[in-house]
This record gives sequence, structure tokens and C-alpha cells, in this order.
Amino acid sequence: MIQYLLDTIWLVPCYALLGGLIALLWSPGVNRLTGPRPAGYANLVMTFTSFIHSALALTGTWNHPPQEIFIPWLSTAGLNISIDIEVTSVNVAAMTVVCGLNFLAQIYAIGYMEMDWGWGRFFSLLGLFEGGLCCLALSNSLFCSYVVLEILTLGTYLLVGLWFSQPLVVTGARDAFLTKRIGDLILLMGVLGIYPLAQTWNYTDLAQWVQTANVNPTIISLVCLALIAGPMGKCAQFPLHLWLDEAMEGPVPSTILRNSVVVASGAWVLVELQPVFSLSPFVSSAMVAVGSVTAIGASLIAIAQIDVKRCQSYSVSAYMGLIFIAVGTQQNEAALLLVLSHALSAALLVMSTGGIVWNSITQDVTQLGGLWSRRPISGLAFIVGALGLIGFPPLGSFWALLKLADALWTTNPLLVGVIILVNALTAFSLTREFGLIWGGKAKQMSERSPEVFWPMILPMVILAGFVLHLPLILESFSLLPSWAVLNKDVALLLIWSSIFGVSIGGVIYLGDFIPKPVKLPLQPLQNLLAYDFYTPKLYRASIVLGVDLISKLTDIVDRFVVDGIVNLFGLISLGGGEGLKYSNSGQTQFYALTILLGVSLLGAFVTWQFWGDEFMHLMSASVSLLPQ
Repeated sequence: MIQYLLDTIWLVPCYALLGGLIALLWSPGVNRLTGPRPAGYANLVMTFTSFIHSALALTGTWNHPPQEIFIPWLSTAGLNISIDIEVTSVNVAAMTVVCGLNFLAQIYAIGYMEMDWGWGRFFSLLGLFEGGLCCLALSNSLFCSYVVLEILTLGTYLLVGLWFSQPLVVTGARDAFLTKRIGDLILLMGVLGIYPLAQTWNYTDLAQWVQTANVNPTIISLVCLALIAGPMGKCAQFPLHLWLDEAMEGPVPSTILRNSVVVASGAWVLVELQPVFSLSPFVSSAMVAVGSVTAIGASLIAIAQIDVKRCQSYSVSAYMGLIFIAVGTQQNEAALLLVLSHALSAALLVMSTGGIVWNSITQDVTQLGGLWSRRPISGLAFIVGALGLIGFPPLGSFWALLKLADALWTTNPLLVGVIILVNALTAFSLTREFGLIWGGKAKQMSERSPEVFWPMILPMVILAGFVLHLPLILESFSLLPSWAVLNKDVALLLIWSSIFGVSIGGVIYLGDFIPKPVKLPLQPLQNLLAYDFYTPKLYRASIVLGVDLISKLTDIVDRFVVDGIVNLFGLISLGGGEGLKYSNSGQTQFYALTILLGVSLLGAFVTWQFWGDEFMHLMSASVSLLPQ
């Protein structure tokens, strides 16, 4: 039975895609008899089927060698492209996490979108997301991974723009799509550039090629820089980080997937390509630099935001920055642990605050407060998610951060300082968010804000249980280090940084010692953090302005040069026709004479070279006959 599930593991993405197609049957323009709700239930059944299939198959992959499946796709002009599938414990586990989180997100969406008529379109896009992420988890080909990433970019655009009648939603979907397209376009250059060097796109073959590769350092550095551009966009890394903030205009249930597993899609490709990046120390250093700048910068920006969604979006970018550091320093196991622990905790944080967006007047954290007595379950879920996201033992992120920092303790202590700083800032930011929302006394905007109902509570409680039991799950698979080899210094630094961040945040935002709202002593510094280091303004003054000027110049050339030449010929033809119409007399002999003259002139023009030569020959002969 288990072997059959392994042999048919490629059906898991098909279940999700089939559920998405079935959900479209209940779109408002197709089915008006039953309403849109069956779309959610049908897709929920297919997602549950995907989860069960992948979870049972996972038991058959543990401690077994990888299996590879090749499905021929295209063969032309010496180019052979196939769909390469690799079945390993890591791949199937990633697929199980994706299906499980999507299943919980869909249960949450049934409650969140209860009165929405866009069920068919929404659940269909969730099926597209799930199918794409499962394909990415199974893919063993860089080219196929690129195609899947393109599909996910399209899915992000459609999901963010679900409520397309709202101007901010349209703007957010457009900005998210265009920002990710920049990274995808550069990634395509890298995908096409690596093939002539390695003659393959298969990840396993690329890892073998790296061992004996002899390539020009400049060329491989340029190719690797292009290959990290796509993951930079997917993981919302500087300077392609603003799209995640704009994408928060979409429905909260889609944000559950986007903040947890969709942003991790870029990190997954990075881990697969890590052997190729090892050929270029410069690119590895660039990844570490990008991750460090994003992690520190996003953590600082998060503590100055007042929108509940923006607070979490920048925390996601900061955590993805730590994953860039892990891959850049060749710590793949730590990177995968970070991806797993972040996916569960980030999804739980979105669920806990999603109810506030759903039935509250505002999502401005400075106008909320006192919700602990009204939303105790959501508050507890937020606490569990926050502790699971920072270095708080014994939860998952503590072990992931410990593994990364321990590996860098002797080789690069500066990066250990970055990890400790980001952990402290994240702990402070999440404590600040909890204090502003659940702490203090109820304000006018939060006096009537009851707890959400069971379809939104149930997935929250289930996911909180998984976050709390993640260390036991990892221990059962022997993925946690033993206490005997534990680096006590790094562990204490992580614990004390978490305590420091939580304590400072608690004193400021849970106590009555400091008046609210809290502002930094220097107003320019406050504005610098609140306005994202002015990166949106810099983009508008540089990239957006440059594209606008180029567009205007292109428009001028098109209208006055290209169209001008075409219009000139049109005017000449029109003028010639207008002039000829007055020469029409209706006499056949006149038309014949005109045609004869035209043909004669054309013939004289064509044979002018011949007659000219004959004329010159006759003239020279005549001159020679003249008396001397």
C-alpha cells in the first residue's frame, strides 16, 4: 500500500488542481442555483485527500534512498526537457506541510468568507497555489521550478486582486506582480545561462557537475547572481521586498499561505541550488549581505508600523533574511528547519490576528487594546505563534536558530551577532503587537470585538498544537541535536536575547509606566522606520520616474516619428488621389494615351543605363569621325 502511494506521489498536485477546477463550477457566472459554498467544500475534500496521501507516503520514505521519476515533455533540436520528480523524505515532508496548512487555511476561509460571493474563484486559486507548491516540492529540475514559480506569481496577482472593485486592492496586486516579475525575469536569464555550462537543469546532475566543474569565475558569478534574483523576489528581500506589504490587501486566508509557504518557495529553490552557489564565493557573500541587510532592516521597520498586517509582513521578510544567511553559509539543514518552524508559526500569527481584521472596525494597532478579555483563544494562539517564531526553548525556532548560530560560532561570529539582534528585535516587535492589541484597556474601536466563531477557531487551535509539539515531532525523526553536544553559550545568548526583547516590549506596551502611543526620541528616526527607510519614495524618484520618462520618450518617438512617416505616405497618397480625380475625363483614348506614356517613361527609366551607354558610344564614334 505504501509503495503504491510512493509510486503515485505525483498525483498529490493533481488532487489540488482538480479541486481548483471543480471549485470553478460554482462561480457566480456559472452556477446560480446553489450559491458558492459547495466550491469550498469540494476543494476541501481534495485538499484533505492530498494531505492523507502525502502523510502516508512520508512514512515510506524515511531512511530509504531517493527515488527519481522522469516524465518526457519536449524533445527538439537537441534539447530534451523532462519533468523530473525526486521522492525523498524532505520533499514529501514539505508537501505534507503545504497540504496541511492549505487544509487549515481553507477551513479558516469558510468562516472568514462566509458572506462573500467569490468562493469559486478564491478556492480555485487556493487549489492552484497548493498544486504549484506541491509541484515545486517534488521538482528535481530548475526549469520546471521556474515554470512553477511563474505560476505562483500569477496566483499571487489573482489572489491579492480578488476584490478587484477596491482601488487599493488593484494597486497592491499590480505592484506585487510587477515587483516579482523583475526577479523572475532575471531568474530566467540565470536558468538559460546555466544550461550551456552544465548541459542539464536536473538538481542532482548539477550537484555532480559542480564537483568537477571548471568554469570562468566571472561567468559563473553572473549566472549565480541571476539565479538568486528570483528567490529574492519570492522571499521579499531587499530591494524586492515591498511587494509583500502591498499583497496584504488580499483576503486574510490567502495571507496564511503567502506568509508561511509561498514566501518559502524562493528559499526552497535556493537550497536546491546551493551546490551551484558554492562555485562563487562572491555570490555566497552577496546572499549573506542581502539576508543580513533585510533581516536587520525589516526587524527595525516592523517595530514602527501601526497596521497589524504590515507588522507581520516585515517580520516575515526578516525571517527570510535569516534563511538567506543560512544558505549563503552552506547551512542547508538549518535553512530547512527555519523554513518549517517559520511556516507553522507565521500561519498561526496570521490566523490569530485575522479575526481582528474580519470583525473589527480598524486594523490600526494603536486604536485597539483590551481584547484579552474578549478574544482569549486568539490571544493564546498569538502567544504560541510568537514564541514559536523566536528563540524560546523548547519550540521549533529555538532549535533552528541554535543550529545556524552554532555552525557560525567559530567561523563568523559577526553573523551570530546578526542572528541574536534579529531575534531580540523580533521578540520586541511581537510583544509590542500583543500589548497594543490584547493588553491595556478596551478602546472605542475595540469595545465591541467578540471572539470569532468555530470555523476560524478550529484551525487556529489545531495549528497551535502542532507548533507546541513540533520539537517532539522533530525528535521522533532524530532531527534535534542532543544536549551533550549543545553549545551552551549560543543557547544562552538566544534565550537571553528573547527574554530581553520580550521584557522591554512588555515594560513599554503592557505596563502603565510609559504613555501611549510610544514614539522614538528623534522624530526623523521615527519617520525613517515608519516609512520603510523611504524606499518607496526612492523607488518613485528613481525606477518609477525613469520608466515614466522612457515611456514618454517612446510615446513621442512613436507618435511623431513612426506615425509621422506612415502619416506622410498616407497624405502623399491622399493628395495624389485627390489630384488625379480631376483628370478623369471618361474618354478611353485619353486613358490609353496616359497608360502608354506611363509605360514609356517606366521603360525609359528601367533601360536608362543601356541607352546611356549606347548614347555615349555613338558620341565617341561621332567625335572620332570628325576631321582632325
